[in-house]
Amino acid sequence: MDMPSAQQAIASNKDAWDASATLHKDSPHWSALLASIARADFSCLDPTITALLQEVGVAGRDVVQLCCNNGRESLSLFALGARSVVGVDQSRAFLQQARQLADVSPHNPAFIEADIHHLPEGLQGRFDVALVTIGVLGWMPDVALFMRHAASTLKPGGTLVIYETHPFLEVFDPRAANPLLPDSSYFQRDPFVLQESIVYEGLDEVPGPTSYWYVHTLGSIVSGLVSAQLQIDHLREYPHSNREELYDQYEHQPAQLPLCFTLTATKRLV
Repeated sequence: MDMPSAQQAIASNKDAWDASATLHKDSPHWSALLASIARADFSCLDPTITALLQEVGVAGRDVVQLCCNNGRESLSLFALGARSVVGVDQSRAFLQQARQLADVSPHNPAFIEADIHHLPEGLQGRFDVALVTIGVLGWMPDVALFMRHAASTLKPGGTLVIYETHPFLEVFDPRAANPLLPDSSYFQRDPFVLQESIVYEGLDEVPGPTSYWYVHTLGSIVSGLVSAQLQIDHLREYPHSNREELYDQYEHQPAQLPLCFTLTATKRLV
């Protein structure tokens, strides 16, 4: 099978996310989110990323979330005291949901439709903290290029915060007869090709536009940060999963796998 160019993959992934947005909204999860988002202290961030953001220092600072989906995590940053929050995503359909949540929330974030590879000039060098959470890096054909664009949003001395699935987990298929048996190479270069909607646990998959999921080794992620002139301050791996419930089976194993990681990196002053 011929693989798409990076530009083709990015465009196809955008179409797949837009097509999946209705499935996310037509669910009990959306109703529950609408019911809770009106609280000033609303947060859907788990204890791991909450503690890290508190350590980095979000209070009184300007924060951007890159690839923010429906904005629920962006809105959660206000509970940590963020002065301003901007969420960026290329999916117009999910940003419509984000703005609907913002209308219910007492906070006033901004949501901007943009491909991370073509960010508006007004986002350049503007933020103290840039946040990337679970399920972002895998949609990027070139992780080093992504890191350069992420770094471009930061002020000198600003911090990039990443909380992602561990790339080693991509070796396994949680639906396989033996889910602990490696199913693909950690060093796989071609993306996984998906032909169904992009949904989370509890939502039914239906056929959808083709999308492409890339595996980036931890080494390539770190190297991408270095090439973007970012200084790595923190890298920690964890035995818990921050993915769908299907991946919880990899927790509490006698020979435990790394399931997710956090990383912070600072934009150099010169």
